[in-house]
Amino acid sequence: MKEIMMKYARYNLWANKCLTDAMANLNDGQAEQVIISSFPSLHKTVLHTWSAENVWLQRLELVLHPVWPAAEFKGSFVEACGNWVQSSALLAGYAENLPEGRMQEYIHYHDLRNNPHATQIADMLQHVFNHSTYHRGQLVTMLRQLGVTEIPGTDYIGYVRMNK
Repeated sequence: MKEIMMKYARYNLWANKCLTDAMANLNDGQAEQVIISSFPSLHKTVLHTWSAENVWLQRLELVLHPVWPAAEFKGSFVEACGNWVQSSALLAGYAENLPEGRMQEYIHYHDLRNNPHATQIADMLQHVFNHSTYHRGQLVTMLRQLGVTEIPGTDYIGYVRMNK
């Protein structure tokens, strides 16, 4: 289980870095342009995905009252992308440093509506990786709507083929 979660954590980091690198040269107008999706712009989608990864990391690290980073964030789109990649790197580090036997342990936490939950660490990690994949797909669609044509592939099989 640990090997699988480490591989997904590394993939998540790689895919997020590929996509944020591709968005690094966008201007503020492109990052803020309203596009119909779960969140109304590239910037807001990145803020959400970064914050969600970070909150899940805080839960995994047993922080009792996780903070939603985007709530107070005043930085640029590029800074938000960098913060997202940093959270992904911290998640990968968490997965790599977690002893094998702990993957099946339950963590007790409260969601953002203060509802209590208990979830296995492996399931929490899998959730956060799937959540990021979902929003990366939205970002790709949004980029295409902005006319961006140089968008890297971030499919899992591409990562696997690069890392044989």
